[in-house]
Order: sequence, then C-alpha cells, then structure tokens
Amino acid sequence: MRVTTDLWVSALLRRVFGAGGFAAVVKRGATEAGAVFVLTRSRLGEIALYGPAPQTSYDSAKPDDRFFSLLATAADALVLDARLEREKKFDPDIWVVEIEAGAVPVEELISVKIS
Repeated sequence: MRVTTDLWVSALLRRVFGAGGFAAVVKRGATEAGAVFVLTRSRLGEIALYGPAPQTSYDSAKPDDRFFSLLATAADALVLDARLEREKKFDPDIWVVEIEAGAVPVEELISVKIS
C-alpha cells in the first residue's frame, strides 16, 4: 500500500523542521495521490525546482519510494513560478512545497535522481 501524498508531505515537513530548516505547503493537491513539486530556496538566494522523476527512474524493488529530478534553477523566482503555473494547468491536483533546508543538503531530505 502506497503512502498518501498528504502523509508523505507531512513527513517531509517534519524532516525539514527537524534539520533546522523551514518548510511550507504553498499549494495543497490531491490527498491520496497528487504529484509533489519541491521549490527550494537557499539562504544565499539560490532557487531550484524539483519535480517527480521520470517513470524510468523508479526501482522495481522499491515501488513506493518517491523520486525527484531537478527541473530548473533560476535567479528570478518569477521564472519558476511561471513553470509551476503551467504544471497546475496541466494537473490541478499537484502539491507545491517550498523549503529552506538550512545546513542540510536537499538530497538528504528528498530522493533526487540525477539524469
């Protein structure tokens, strides 16, 4: 049985806060199975957007794990906001979580697949 998106996001928020960072749900999507996008902001102002990794990135031994890939980085938040708006038009059930990870690398908070 797969963990609901609502529960997974709650666990992510706890991991971020437990590591000394900050997190907020910017857009709440479908409770059971909404796709999750993670917007990260460093304390130096660097912004990155992570989204669901392609299906080919998933491991058949761990079918319930959520994997992410880096979709874009930008110096201007408006560029990434526009990308998220396009994603919302395509799928209105997406979740958007914004995190400021602090001293912990994002890769320790979410599973990032490098393409």
